[in-house]
Amino acid sequence: MAKRKLTGEQQAILEQVKQIAAGLGETLAPFTEVVLHDLRTPKHSILAIHNNLSGRQVGDPTTELGLARIEDDSYPQILANYANRFSDGRQAKSTSIGIKDSEGHYFAALCLNVDVTLFRSISTLLEQFSVPNAAVIKETLDPSTADSLRERIDRFAVGLATTPQALRTDQRRALMQALKEEGYLDLRRSMETIAQHLGVSRATVYNDAK
Repeated sequence: MAKRKLTGEQQAILEQVKQIAAGLGETLAPFTEVVLHDLRTPKHSILAIHNNLSGRQVGDPTTELGLARIEDDSYPQILANYANRFSDGRQAKSTSIGIKDSEGHYFAALCLNVDVTLFRSISTLLEQFSVPNAAVIKETLDPSTADSLRERIDRFAVGLATTPQALRTDQRRALMQALKEEGYLDLRRSMETIAQHLGVSRATVYNDAK
């Protein structure tokens, strides 16, 4: 698709949205990634990225939503709080806002991606804290997917009042022993999933599992 010429009006709007993106990035750090796209250049749409959580860079291409807005000016302007996922498996909550000019054409988009992993851990911790000692907790665990593995790691970390990425070496080794006993290490690509969720190398995970 040929690049559309940026009009004076669009340029003025884009400069303002850049400032909004920067302000949101500072306000919502470090748990929310804020990305500004120039939809006129879909193959190199990212103009700015604050609190980089996805690993993308300035000059990277737009997403499916950006392409949809390029093709259809009637596409919803605001898509809020939809489930998403970062490339390393972390769960996210995203909001995408299309930016139009006075003629109703999309030419930019402002996107927010919230890393909900820590919030989910805090929520679980608060829930556990508020349960009376007499309460009986029943749980069915199906260790058949990568999601269940990540959730098991989250629960282990919450039990230590920390996050998966902040586990000490001895805590990681205790985690690996628990995962081994519960059969999680038999899952396909389990070591890779564990390494990504803990934010360490696969070599470290293999060493901790010894």
